[in-house]
Amino acid sequence: MPGTRNSGLLALGGIALAAVLAVLGHLEVSDDLNPWSLTVSDFAVSDRGGVIDTAMAVLAAATVVLLPALRRAGAGRLAGALLVAWSAGLLAAAVVPTNEPGLPMDTAAYLHRYASVVAFLALPVAGWLLARPLGGRTAGWLRGLALTSLLLAAAMVWSAYPGDRMLIGLAERVLILAEVALLAVVAATLAGRRVGGVAVPRAWEHRQLADASREVTPARGA
Repeated sequence: MPGTRNSGLLALGGIALAAVLAVLGHLEVSDDLNPWSLTVSDFAVSDRGGVIDTAMAVLAAATVVLLPALRRAGAGRLAGALLVAWSAGLLAAAVVPTNEPGLPMDTAAYLHRYASVVAFLALPVAGWLLARPLGGRTAGWLRGLALTSLLLAAAMVWSAYPGDRMLIGLAERVLILAEVALLAVVAATLAGRRVGGVAVPRAWEHRQLADASREVTPARGA
């Protein structure tokens, strides 16, 4: 089983690869598709099995790589289960296509939609739960990105229903950016957790060591 640092580095590589593939997938589609009003799934369905679907699968795999390292870092079972739900939702959305833009939704399209909803909601909640065990500055980043993701998810829901899909593509892409950033923060923290097999103390641990050192230092002149 790879160490914590190796798991973080491998996941970071997967996240970077997924990001590159997603960008390429947008560049290869027809110019008639509008990224502001159409979702990523609308782009992916025009190139079934293409680079966007591959990007989703790679991102899911990068998340799975993190799970053993997160358990060693003290993450709870609920956080792990939510990350599994995120990965499963991504894979389901990649395998099961949505409908072509403008066509009525069928069973596959509904399955695709709700798999995406599960993924989009599971990751920010998992990020919030991971803030405590990962600690330090990572906790602040994770909580901020988790709240941002949930607000963007709410904006996307509004756009999909009462908002008549106004700027739904923009809302979704910013949401994806926030959630991928959250996952990258987790991976980067784990990648820096061990150097040469020795655990790297977090900032609060440095402060505790310094306080303890001052307490045991004899007073001058004693």
